[in-house]
Amino acid sequence: MARRLLPSKSIKKSPKGCGIQATNEVVTRVPQSTQTEMEAAVAAAKEAYPSWSNTTILSRQQTMFRLQHLIRSNMKRLAENITLEQGKTLVDAEGDVFRGLQVVEHACSATTLGLGEALPSIAANMDTHSYRLPLGVCAGITPFNFPAMIPLWMFPLALVCGNTFVLKPSERDPGAAMILMELVKEAGIPQGVVNVIHGQHKAVDFICDHPDIKAISFVGSDRAGQYIYERGSKKGKRVQCNMGAKNHGVIMPDANKEHTLNQLVGAAFGAAGQRCMALSTAVFVGEARQWIPELVERAKKLKVNAGHEPGADLGPVISPEAKKRILELIQSGVEEGARLELDGRKVEVAPQYSNGNFVGPTILTGVKPSMRCYKEEIFGPVLVGLEVDTLDDAIDLINTNPYGNGTAIFTTNGATAHTFTNKIDVGQVGVNVPIPVPLPMFSFTGSRASFLGDSNFMGKAGIKHSKILLAGIGKG
Repeated sequence: MARRLLPSKSIKKSPKGCGIQATNEVVTRVPQSTQTEMEAAVAAAKEAYPSWSNTTILSRQQTMFRLQHLIRSNMKRLAENITLEQGKTLVDAEGDVFRGLQVVEHACSATTLGLGEALPSIAANMDTHSYRLPLGVCAGITPFNFPAMIPLWMFPLALVCGNTFVLKPSERDPGAAMILMELVKEAGIPQGVVNVIHGQHKAVDFICDHPDIKAISFVGSDRAGQYIYERGSKKGKRVQCNMGAKNHGVIMPDANKEHTLNQLVGAAFGAAGQRCMALSTAVFVGEARQWIPELVERAKKLKVNAGHEPGADLGPVISPEAKKRILELIQSGVEEGARLELDGRKVEVAPQYSNGNFVGPTILTGVKPSMRCYKEEIFGPVLVGLEVDTLDDAIDLINTNPYGNGTAIFTTNGATAHTFTNKIDVGQVGVNVPIPVPLPMFSFTGSRASFLGDSNFMGKAGIKHSKILLAGIGKG
């Protein structure tokens, strides 16, 4: 039997249904799973595995078709829940669901994703072939910032490959994951194939240690990712961990100014900067530094409000603790000599949201690589600006930074773009595209300190993470 551990009903709702982070009022309680419940979840997944893994690929594909339709039909419901629990604007929340939906649509290509290989006549009367077979019970540990997209990065590909799954959503906003579980059931996926546990450290340790869990997927902070990778790997599990980032946008003087400034503002402050692909660092090359005043003026026009309010460009950050840390990092930049071009620390919002976790768009310039605000991932609506003289200086700066999640260059010169993409040592590169997240048929290829593991998320690498490759030689 599946262990879909549902949260209790909402016990208190904020004014006008706005998000918890806008008022810091309780909107929902969710039960913390006991050891017995967590054991039962894995037991259910293990029990369901033989039957599910032997289900035909066409049958598993059909469940993905149905799940795709149900998610699309429930897009608004999912987005409203994300805004309620996480705080992001409805537009951002719909994007969260949509990007996850694309992975489900990619999973519908199951009949080609799982192909093996064959080579006849490698010797006299001898052929060789390989099969991609499921691993068994897999698990996912997901962050607060994308409550729908990240779970959908994980369990659809695992399921369509024939695995069963245990999901631990973020304890801060598990509602979207629970709605997805309702849709999983409605899509006809059998009991026990997908299971949810709730909790924090004990639940993470449980997933890392349980002998029946064969693979772990994680997206979240550096510290947690390093811990999960080390602990899970020592137990012989496959582990993939997407972690921190410090994404740079290089602005060349020949770039299209209107396009570049608009893209910078959206990529730096959208989702309140709480995404691992946020363009949190601008590198102004040469005369491009003259554009900073115009960038500041555009950022000033962004509207900070509760996520459900019409016209909101960015909502609150996830918690009072997150807000406190963001403010500390802003202050550290000021104390270390950065210029505070735009200060969002005392942003004004409507009185009913005065207790919310709001930080307005903030811009620090004159930042140096030695400053704490540059070295640490702020994970808030803060753009730090550095100034260099040449493209090579910008490339050296980015390649020296330990993170390798994403980067972008803004230029109208093809040779400049080609030089940048060839010399840069970062997993994902955008040319005049500020957030170069690939479509799901390609892999999300964060690198260096931003990723631990052998197989990335999505694409062929995501399938590889969920499959074991067996080779056989046959003699005629």
